[in-house]
Amino acid sequence: MRKLLLPSLIIVAASLLVMRIFYLQIIDDSFKLKSDNNAIKIKYDYPERGYIYDRNGKLLVANQASYDIMVIPRDVKDIDTSEFCQLLDITKEDFIKRMAKAKVYSPRLPSVFLPQLNKSEFAAFQEKIRKYEGFYFQKRSLRDYEVDFGANVFGFITQVNEKLVAKNPYYNSGDLIGRQGVEESYEDILRGIKGVKYFQKDKYNREIGSYKEGRYDTIAVQGEDINLTIDAELQKYGEELMINKRGGIVAIEPKTGEILALVTAPSYDPGILVGRQRSKNYTLLYHDSIAKPLYDRGLLAEYPPGSPFKILTGLVALQEGVVNEQTTFMCHHGFSYARGRFMKCHGFGPHQLHNGIYNSCNTYFASAYMLTINKYAKPAYAVDVWSNHVKSFGLGQFMGYDLPTGKKGNIPDSKTYKKIYPNGGWRSTTIVSNAIGQGEVLMTPIQLANMMATVANEGYYYTPHIIKKIEGHKIDKKFTTKHVTTIDKRYYKPMISGLFDVYNLGTASSLRVEGIDICGKTGTAENFAKINGKREQLKDHSIFVAFAPKDNPKIAIAILVENGGFGATIAGPIASLMIEKYLRKKITRTDLETRILNTSLQAQYAKLGGLSEIIKLQLRKSDSILKSKNVIVPVLTPVIIDTTKEN
Repeated sequence: MRKLLLPSLIIVAASLLVMRIFYLQIIDDSFKLKSDNNAIKIKYDYPERGYIYDRNGKLLVANQASYDIMVIPRDVKDIDTSEFCQLLDITKEDFIKRMAKAKVYSPRLPSVFLPQLNKSEFAAFQEKIRKYEGFYFQKRSLRDYEVDFGANVFGFITQVNEKLVAKNPYYNSGDLIGRQGVEESYEDILRGIKGVKYFQKDKYNREIGSYKEGRYDTIAVQGEDINLTIDAELQKYGEELMINKRGGIVAIEPKTGEILALVTAPSYDPGILVGRQRSKNYTLLYHDSIAKPLYDRGLLAEYPPGSPFKILTGLVALQEGVVNEQTTFMCHHGFSYARGRFMKCHGFGPHQLHNGIYNSCNTYFASAYMLTINKYAKPAYAVDVWSNHVKSFGLGQFMGYDLPTGKKGNIPDSKTYKKIYPNGGWRSTTIVSNAIGQGEVLMTPIQLANMMATVANEGYYYTPHIIKKIEGHKIDKKFTTKHVTTIDKRYYKPMISGLFDVYNLGTASSLRVEGIDICGKTGTAENFAKINGKREQLKDHSIFVAFAPKDNPKIAIAILVENGGFGATIAGPIASLMIEKYLRKKITRTDLETRILNTSLQAQYAKLGGLSEIIKLQLRKSDSILKSKNVIVPVLTPVIIDTTKEN
């Protein structure tokens, strides 16, 4: 039996090999198609990308016709390069550079020589293309932006790089791909499927007809349309309010996790990244280290959250049973928590949970935090208990939303402090600054907005997402999965009551909107930067979080304005305006609107460097918006109105 085993294996292997060769050579001649590539010309038919709409069906991104000039270097014969360059408005040096790049890719395969010609450029060259053997046109579809806002939401279209071509067989040199925003997240759905046609060539390299009567040809399939959760009018309004400022705005529908607005400032008109000037404009944006318009502050910027974090400090203390609604701490304009250690506070007198929230009392929340940590014998165990409660709000981790960029923020735990204090010795007094959103705590604006959505829902949230509908597809189930926090529902009612009185009795009392019950919290974050090699403290960041209405909330929002000062100065008014805009579709607090539109922080930012090109564009856009609303056009000085003394 053993003697027969080896011969049997050889016979079986040989049979399989013969069968495979027979299949490839006689039945399946697709490999023959590739081997005959020298005698076959391949043409691609590029589909239109799917259209992009907002949550209400408003068209945001469509398509427009464009033409790439393709080249097969081996086929280029004696041509008049001077005339060629003149027609295309390029230099001879540019011609040589482009040809060299095409030859490196492949002498016999087509590649893009000059991309994205518009109709007029195409018409001028089309008349004489017959004179330039080796060149031909490839029709493509480019984006046509129906709006001049939302660039960070949409992303942009660019050519694939060589690494991706080598990695992904779908793409060829010169193909377009979505980068950043939903164009990247939903590339596979938006791009469609390109068609392919094969043509036979004779020995003179002339087309003589379809190869194999079109057996291998495929038709292009247009990309799927998508509806975003974004409210176009709210997004536009948010970007207008943030002109001449830097920061982010994130608004979420609490009951669904749908992102209503995702604003980063400064931003740019998405239309400048379309056409032959795309590369030049992108380079301008990419190298702008001053304003960083490609940096999505709503998703990427990590800041100490400041006073809004007191909401979580209070909820955890209630859950751990170390305080109740009647627990009282005396405040004397600050909190002495260790010898020589004093945490300043603008409050005075007895503070319980309710007035502790609406007065933003540092003493109350620092005391509550220390009781939470001191409840357990070991600080390491205690801080992990606290950390796990806070992380149940989706903090300290990637949130899983459907956008290609983001940061985790930071919620410290025992591992954090073992690294900072390897010899031990730390305790509640060492880390008490966590209580008021300082210390090692970091959050992004979208995390702040999701925190408020969770409070509005009294203890649960859905992963924030920007896709609302894809024709013929189901939304990922992770966006309809409820996440429940470790805090009992009963503790949210007293917290919400305190947040409601922030607008009635507390630090945002000047920001009320008649007829809308808003719950909110002001805050600031310390701001340091290196200037001429020295670490200097600059004007604090202005933070505000809110949701409305108080009962059955429709919107939760977080605003962070860099160098904006107190929370109720700039971020707070923006929150009130955005909430009213979404709920009523109009603005009654025109006094707040005028103040915010007429506020420029460019003088503050100029301390870090000169005005970048994108900022100059923003200033021109600002002028036109202000004039259209009959608002005085500001000069480059900050207009800061201190309406509160909130820490």
